[in-house]
Amino acid sequence: MENNKNHILIVDDDDKIRNLLKDYLTENHYIVSTAEDAIQAKERLKIIKFDIIILDVMMPGQDGYDLTKEIKKDSKVPIILLTAKGEVENRIKGLELGADDYLGKPFEPKELLLRIKNILTKKNKVDLKSQYNIGRAQVDLNKMTITLAEKTKKINNSEKKVLMEMLANPGTTFSRDEIRKISGISQERSIDVLITRLRQKLEVNSKNPKFLQTIRGAGYVLWIE
Repeated sequence: MENNKNHILIVDDDDKIRNLLKDYLTENHYIVSTAEDAIQAKERLKIIKFDIIILDVMMPGQDGYDLTKEIKKDSKVPIILLTAKGEVENRIKGLELGADDYLGKPFEPKELLLRIKNILTKKNKVDLKSQYNIGRAQVDLNKMTITLAEKTKKINNSEKKVLMEMLANPGTTFSRDEIRKISGISQERSIDVLITRLRQKLEVNSKNPKFLQTIRGAGYVLWIE
């Protein structure tokens, strides 16, 4: 049997729909929690890290649009909106607020299941590509952190941009001008500072770098074991 560890939160004020979806998704090996309104949903979100939220738009109190906007301020959790409103403008409104997909009622549970699978597959691919090992250092581009020797340090946007390009092209030498354009840095001296900071976060011995090296007269290169 498939062992699915993804945890889904269903938020809908309709008991029948909420229970039907919970039973159906549980049968398909998802962990499922439910909430009947925004207040309950936010209580669940405080204590559980969900992999995806199925959210009804038309609810008493805070509606699904406002709840989506609030959730997306602090979280990247995928949200699928459910609504009886099928007009294009309502669909666009939900997507503009950060929703990842939109399904009009009535719908077949199997269609919702397929949409859930598609979103989680894409999410898992993105998460996988955002995490790299460079020697003993663990790089997480989503969290913008580098962990080395059990110490985690943040990277800034410029450092992230340079790392992304170098990780996508290991063994390629980047000139100082290319580094400047990638990072958005204008001052020459700031490029040296950026490389030095990355080495301090990536290398066991930053003064004798093994991975982020200088190619004299050419630029910088990142080697990955």
